[in-house]
Amino acid sequence: MMLPSIRFNNEKLAQFEDAIKTEWIITNGLGGYASSTVLGVNTRKYHGLLVAAFYPPGDRRICLAKLEEEIDIMNNIYPLGANEYQNGIFPQGYLFLKEFSVSPFPKFVYKVQDVEIQKTIFMPYEKNAIVTVYKVSNKNVADVRIRVFPLINWRHFHSVTDRWNISWKFIQKKEGNEVDVQLNVPKSVLIMKTTSGKYYPAGKWLEKLYYREEAMRGESCLEDSYQLGYFETSVKASKAENFAITAVADKNEAYAEKILAETTDSMYDIEALLERENQRRENLLKRFYDQHESVSVGDWLNWIVLATDIFIVKGIDDTQKAVIAGYHWFDVWGRDTFVSLPGLMLVTGRFDDARKVFLTFKKHFKDGLIPNYIPDQLETPAYNSVDASLWFVNAVLQYLKYSNDFKFVHEQLWETLKAIIDNYVRGTIFNIRMDNDGLLSHDAQLTWMDASVDGQPITPRDGKAVEIQALWYNALKTMELLAKRFMENAEAERYGQMAAKAKESFVSKFWNTKKYCLFDVISEAANDDSLRPNQITSVALDFTMLDNIKNEKIVDVVFHELLTPCGLRTLPKTDPKYVGVYTGDRRSRDKAYHNGTSWPWLLGPFTTAFLKVKGYTEYRREYALRHFLMPLFSDQLYRIGLGVLSEIFDGEPPHTPRGCIAQAWSIAEPLRAYVEDVMQNRPRYEKEILQSSR
Repeated sequence: MMLPSIRFNNEKLAQFEDAIKTEWIITNGLGGYASSTVLGVNTRKYHGLLVAAFYPPGDRRICLAKLEEEIDIMNNIYPLGANEYQNGIFPQGYLFLKEFSVSPFPKFVYKVQDVEIQKTIFMPYEKNAIVTVYKVSNKNVADVRIRVFPLINWRHFHSVTDRWNISWKFIQKKEGNEVDVQLNVPKSVLIMKTTSGKYYPAGKWLEKLYYREEAMRGESCLEDSYQLGYFETSVKASKAENFAITAVADKNEAYAEKILAETTDSMYDIEALLERENQRRENLLKRFYDQHESVSVGDWLNWIVLATDIFIVKGIDDTQKAVIAGYHWFDVWGRDTFVSLPGLMLVTGRFDDARKVFLTFKKHFKDGLIPNYIPDQLETPAYNSVDASLWFVNAVLQYLKYSNDFKFVHEQLWETLKAIIDNYVRGTIFNIRMDNDGLLSHDAQLTWMDASVDGQPITPRDGKAVEIQALWYNALKTMELLAKRFMENAEAERYGQMAAKAKESFVSKFWNTKKYCLFDVISEAANDDSLRPNQITSVALDFTMLDNIKNEKIVDVVFHELLTPCGLRTLPKTDPKYVGVYTGDRRSRDKAYHNGTSWPWLLGPFTTAFLKVKGYTEYRREYALRHFLMPLFSDQLYRIGLGVLSEIFDGEPPHTPRGCIAQAWSIAEPLRAYVEDVMQNRPRYEKEILQSSR
C-alpha cells in the first residue's frame, strides 16, 4: 500500500507568505506531537519538535522546541535554522531549503554549495520521543562538519517562557554522544543521543522569539528558549554519512533511558524503527480498503484515513483510549469524541478502540452526564453539556450497526445508558430535565454553540434547542430498541411512549411556517427563528420525527442559505448577527465562532440528510461528492495543516482556514458520510438492527 505524499519544491517554498502559514504535524498516540511550518520557523507557542504528554493524553509540555543545524565548509558557517523575532527572521536558513515533503513524515532537503542534507522527522508510536534522521551527501573536495543545536523549553503548551520569571531549572550532563537534561519542575528528564559524532556542552538563551500566529490571535506571542550545546558530526570529502538524533522526555529517568536504548543503538535500528512506523500506517490503510472494497484508492482518501489515527490516543494505561478533539490545543472533549467516534473508529474498523473509549467515559459518568471535558489529572472533569450524553447514546447505536456486539453493550453500558435517560427524565444539574411536553429543557451555554465573552454566552440557546430534541428522540428510540433486545419489555414500552410524546410535541412546536424549516430554540419567552445548521441533525439521525416533505424543506433551506465549500455557516449572511470573518483577539473570535463561521464537520450530517431525502441515485451521490465533500478533500488537505482538516473556516470567501489546524470531527464526519452515504458502504448490521426497532 503506497503511502500518500505532499511535496513543496523550491519555487513553492520561495513564496514566503504562503509557506510560513503551511504547517505539518505528526503525533505519538499519547497526546504528544511534533509540529512546525514547512520553513522550519515556529509560528505558534504550540509548535515544538517534542511536545510530550507527561500524563497521557494530558499534561502536554514543550520539551524540545527544535533542532537547528549549521554546516561548516572550510570554516565558512552556513546556518540552516530560522527563528522569527519582532524585527525579522534570523538566521534565514530556509533560503537553503530546496524541498519539503510529508510522506507521511516531514522531510527537509537543504543544499549548500555541494553539500545536501536530508532531514526526516518521525515519532515512535506510544513513546514520548522524537527521532531526527540526517542523510548528508558531501561532494566537496574538503571535509565538512554538521552541527546540530537543540533548543529546549519545559513548559505547559498553553503558556510561554520568560527566562527571568520561570520556576523550572535544569542541569545538563554530557556523556560522549549523549546529553541528559535534568529538570526540577516537574522533576523530569530530557535525554538526547546521536548515533554519530559527539555532544559539546555550551548554551545560551534566545530571547523574545516571536510567534506570529499567536500575535494575530491576541495571545502571548513572545518567548525565551534555551539553546544547549551542539552535536557535531564530520563528513569526509566526496562521502556520504547518515546519523540520527533521538530525544526522549519523561518524568521517570529510568523509563526515558529504556526508551532511548530501544531506538538508538545504531542507524540500522533507527531505519528499522522508521520502517515499522511506515508499516503501521500502511496497515491502517490496508484494513480500511479491505473493509471497503468498492472505495477507490486515492491520495486524498489515504490522507483522511491516516488523519483519523492522530486523534485516537492512549490513556494512562492500556485499558483507556480517548479522542483528542483537535491539535494543537484541544484536549479530550465528550461531545467531540462521540460525534467523531463513528468516523474515526467504526468506519476504520477499530472496534476495540471504540470499546475502550466508551469505558473510559463511563468511569467519569456522573448525575446522568457523560463529561463534556476530561482535563489533566489534577483537574476535575466538566459536565456542562446537555448533548454529550446523547451523542454517547447515538455512538452506541452506531457501534452496534457496525459490530452487532450487543453482549458488550448489555454487560458494560446498559446500566449507564438507562441512568442517562432516568436522570434526564427526573432532572439533573444545569436544569437539564424532560418537560411536561416530553421535550428536553436546559440552561444556557450547554450545546455545542457554547462560546462566551466576559462570562456571557454569545449564543445562549437556553430553553429547548432543536438538535437536543432530535438527539433526545433518537436516544429514546435507541433505548426502546435495546430494551426489546434485552427482554425488558416494560422499559421498552416506557421508552417508546416517551419517544411518541416527544415527537408529537416537536412536530407541533418546532415547525416554522414562515421559513419552512425549524426554530433553533423554543422557550416560554420566545421562539428563536435564527436560521442555523443545528436543525440538520433532526434529519440526519437514524430516528427522525418529521415526515420526508418537511425534512426535504429543511435540507433545501440549509443548502441555499448556509452551505459553503468548506462546511455549513452557523448563520446566513442576511442575519444581522452574522460575522463572516473569524479573526482578532479571543473576544472578537468568540463573537464570530457560531455566528457565521463555517464548520466542516457539519458536512457529514448535511450530506447524510441530503441523500436521505433526495435519494441515493448515482447522480445524487455524485453531486454530493463533487459539491459538498471534494472541495474540502481536494483542496483543504493541502492548504494549512498538511494532510489534515482545520477546525473552522471563515463564512466569507475565500473561506480562510481558522482555529486548530487538525480537528477530529472535521475529519471524522465527512469521512463517515463519504463511506456510508456517497459510496453506500453501509454498516454491516444496520438493516437488521434498525428494522428490529419497528
